[in-house]
Amino acid sequence: MSNRRSSAKTGRPVRPRDAASLVLLRGSRNDPEVLLGRRRLDARFMPGIYVFPGGGVDRADYAQAADFRVHDDVLVKLRRHCSPRRARALIWAAIRETWEESGLLIGKPGQIDNADASSLHQAYADAGLSPFMEGLDYIARAITPTRSPIRFNTRFFLADGENASGTLHHSSELEDIGWRRVSEAINAFDLMNVTEFALKEAMKLWCENRSPDAARQVALLTTRKTTKLLKLE
Repeated sequence: MSNRRSSAKTGRPVRPRDAASLVLLRGSRNDPEVLLGRRRLDARFMPGIYVFPGGGVDRADYAQAADFRVHDDVLVKLRRHCSPRRARALIWAAIRETWEESGLLIGKPGQIDNADASSLHQAYADAGLSPFMEGLDYIARAITPTRSPIRFNTRFFLADGENASGTLHHSSELEDIGWRRVSEAINAFDLMNVTEFALKEAMKLWCENRSPDAARQVALLTTRKTTKLLKLE
């Protein structure tokens, strides 16, 4: 029986699924461009809303993430609430979902082993790139409110859009995907509070161009009944 059905019968909240989302910024430090796409109008979760690429962690993400380097400071921050193995899977999921939903590869020149391991591996091989997991920084976490029938425990990552290669395309998940000035996106789109929250956290780091810092606390957005709670962890 699914968590959703079990929770409906018992009245307990649905257990949130691990998820990852990637905030891609490029250009100016003061007003960069951000990659956003609109969720399909028939989507079960947040239909018609502009979001960053992202989605749930798959079982295969755990094995596929093990081969690539991650910055130690990022692992330290993620390990405050999850295992090292899950931390790597979250980063890989953010890269995978970005490619699936936008066509962009987060990579650097190089070769990838086991090109037949997945369609993403093959895409890297065809492009002459290697996954650049160490190019992601962990910036925020948000947990869907308990009243929602679909819940995610989402970790948001930040990467420089200059490390993204490929041609943007619409997908079965995101439509109207493209680069928008952050100032324009905030004013023109009706962003969900969680998207605006993650974007603001990303902009703090982007504007200050901070060096890696394992001691930096990360913002967590949760909801208790109808009250939004923001704390550092």
